Amino acid sequence: MTGKGLGFRTLRARLTLLLTCLFAVALAGVGAALLVPTPETDGALLQLMGGVVAVAIPATAAAVWYLSRNLTRPIAALDEAVHRLQRGEHAEAEVTSADEIGRLAASFNAMVRDLRDREARLTHMALHDQETGLPNRLALERLAGAGDGWVALFSIERFEVVRSAIGYDAMARLVAALGRRLSALADGAPVARVGAGMVGLILPARDAAQALSMAACLAEQAQAPVSVNGAPVDIALTAGVAGRAGSAGDLTSAVDRAAVAVDQARAARRPAALFDRAAYGDPAGNLSLISELMSALAAGEVSLAYQPKYDFRAQRITGVEALMRWTHPRRGEVPPDLFIAMAEETGHIRPLTEWVVRQACASQRALAAAGHDLVVSINISGRLLADDSFAELALAEVAASRARLCFEITETAVMTNPELALRLVERFADAGIPVSLDDYGSGLSSLAYLKRIRADELKIDKAFILGLDQSARDGLLVKSTIDLAHGLGLRVTAEGVESPTALALLQAMGCDMAQGFLIGRPSSLDALIARLEGRPADAARTTAAA
Repeated sequence: MTGKGLGFRTLRARLTLLLTCLFAVALAGVGAALLVPTPETDGALLQLMGGVVAVAIPATAAAVWYLSRNLTRPIAALDEAVHRLQRGEHAEAEVTSADEIGRLAASFNAMVRDLRDREARLTHMALHDQETGLPNRLALERLAGAGDGWVALFSIERFEVVRSAIGYDAMARLVAALGRRLSALADGAPVARVGAGMVGLILPARDAAQALSMAACLAEQAQAPVSVNGAPVDIALTAGVAGRAGSAGDLTSAVDRAAVAVDQARAARRPAALFDRAAYGDPAGNLSLISELMSALAAGEVSLAYQPKYDFRAQRITGVEALMRWTHPRRGEVPPDLFIAMAEETGHIRPLTEWVVRQACASQRALAAAGHDLVVSINISGRLLADDSFAELALAEVAASRARLCFEITETAVMTNPELALRLVERFADAGIPVSLDDYGSGLSSLAYLKRIRADELKIDKAFILGLDQSARDGLLVKSTIDLAHGLGLRVTAEGVESPTALALLQAMGCDMAQGFLIGRPSSLDALIARLEGRPADAARTTAAA
């Protein structure tokens, strides 16, 4: 019989062998001790006892070494790997034995690799545009923040006209081809898609003049016709350039400033422009705009628009998201991304959010009085996670009005300040206010925080939904996210639903709710109530049932 046939690879066999050896050594010692000493046997007894000791000490040491090597160390390694996984690390257990502990470690390592691969896929999705495969805006902002280069954005002129002529799919291929072309012209620099018809990269320029010259040259060289479906498509590009933030007064990112520079180039009818602070407004001007916003709240220039959320199970609209809108008397519609970001930077986000809470409570009561008891969701800025007094005020307002509100906190805010976010969510949950994790997948998702946070809803970022009807990979990721959330007891809302096919796929995947332009665009409270009361059947329900 071979050594392999003895079965010493199993834990039971190793323990049996070890105990047998120790018992044999002990038995020999006992036998020696029981010998009756006589003058004739004294010498032999001493020799025997010396031999037993000589054998017992190395045997005991060998047994201890064997026990440590084959039992204690593997268990300790597995225990350490489990604790590291609890901390959010994806370290495998360093166990190579083939016994029961080894097989347990192998299964554990397979699970760790699966989790690591899943998070790697989600991270890749968070940093890439799903239509073109190019890096996305978040990836470009990270590159801009990591170096001293200049951000250059290139916008396709007459984008809507071109897209209407060739179609959405062909337009996505055109943007991807443009990205590859610019990357080749820029010595392989990564090119990101930052908007529907806009791509960008980092220029290694020594100063503003060189950056502007490089951007203008790239725009001119990249304007050659792009072949789409075997036919050439003429394109024209406008470039905008901006550097990194030079002071605390810069209230937007370099990517935002480069996008403004594109508009400034168009206004000046130039192929490229450097971000002009004077034309856009200096920090003092921005502060003036914020002061105007505070006055606009009282003047009625700021309002809430409500975007409906469709419930697949109830087959009707059961909730809305409240979104801020500002109609400036001179500037017209001020983009929410602009004034909300400025409010965050200048410390005015709290009074702004307090106003939203009060208005949302009043709107929810008005909806309920009209016979539509919908849940109204509002966004909570990450800047307010550490503000205990705001949490108390918000809870008191909701309790006094008995309004059905849901507080949305972005995944990025949670990952930036996980402990503060967990504490705030605990307070809301204890008060019976549901919490939604907004834009899930847009940041660096972690299963560790998802397991700990007491949220009620998970909202899948629209980047995963927009290409759902065209990408099997998107479908796989969305389905796995839905299953994961349901396993943790969370409802799932899909953002960015814009096609009937995507809506039907989400329903088949078991998604709970859908939100997007297909369901309804943001509208005033009166328009929302009129819509709920004025049609015989919900268009979203008809689409989902088709």
